[in-house]
Amino acid sequence: MSRRSPARDVATVGLMVAVIEVCKLFMQGLPNIEMTSFLIILFTLHFGPLVIYAVPVFILIEGMIYGVNLWWIMYLYAWPLLALTTHLLRRNDSAFFWAVFSGCFGLLFGLLCAIPYFFIGLAGGGVSQGLTQMFAWWVAGIPYDLLHGAGNFALMLALYRPISSLLRRIPQITAR
Repeated sequence: MSRRSPARDVATVGLMVAVIEVCKLFMQGLPNIEMTSFLIILFTLHFGPLVIYAVPVFILIEGMIYGVNLWWIMYLYAWPLLALTTHLLRRNDSAFFWAVFSGCFGLLFGLLCAIPYFFIGLAGGGVSQGLTQMFAWWVAGIPYDLLHGAGNFALMLALYRPISSLLRRIPQITAR
């Protein structure tokens, strides 16, 4: 068993974040079609605990590039939740399983992002107002959630095997 190199770990985290950012930038013109979910899932599966550092760095860089706003608060729990859930299910190696999982995450992303609107409405008028505001925001975004889910499903189904195969070839880093 070889010892892990802290310098290699830092470089790996930096590369993970860079790949996520470049892919995000490359696909930003497409409505809710993104590689971030795909990459966080694959990086969690192949780099294990290093994703604990990559996801927060990604979120911080997003805030620095695009500014901190309500969407950024949503990122603080949505992306770590994806990594945690992936980690819990990591024993599965089926492309179809991960495509369904990623598609479901895309479908539920709008619901996850609606949570702050509950608290905004709660502050403005109580539980009923909070639920109404959260539900209205979520329902308004369902067409984008459908695109998000379909895009996540298709990307994962098409790319899971080839990218996993490439990531497995990286020596002494993969944590599977």
